[in-house]
Amino acid sequence: MICLAGAVVAGLAACDPVDGLNTASIAVTTDRTGTRALEHEGVDVQWLSCTARTGGGGGGASASRSGSPTATRRVADVDCHGRTKEGKDISLSGKVDREVEGRCVRGDMTAQADGRTVFRATMLGNCDAAPSTPAAGNGGGGSRPTATVTVTVTAYPGK
Repeated sequence: MICLAGAVVAGLAACDPVDGLNTASIAVTTDRTGTRALEHEGVDVQWLSCTARTGGGGGGASASRSGSPTATRRVADVDCHGRTKEGKDISLSGKVDREVEGRCVRGDMTAQADGRTVFRATMLGNCDAAPSTPAAGNGGGGSRPTATVTVTVTAYPGK
């Protein structure tokens, strides 16, 4: 089981391109910032789940509630689906070319709820905000919790 858990983590990391575009981070950040943006626009989000993938045959990563300029910029396709508390469908999709430390994603994204366009955005979140990690001894000072990923590994001694 330990080897399997390690292989899953290594596999997700291996799917991400070398240029820093991390599909797991884009999926998590889009999920979090997209939910906040939808709620800001009056959509009562019950749940939202996002996936992100890059071209070139690489795999993607999913999440629930992922340098120097070059001639060609890497882009991740983002696809989110969810429901409102009233049971209406929610979708958020588009392309992301930048993710900043869980604070924002930049690209071209469109959100819809119950068949109507809620917003079209080139940025979700606040790319200029200070990192969400509190200073030593600060205790967080009322800041919102960040997403936590928990991996449970069950080891059987002697097997």
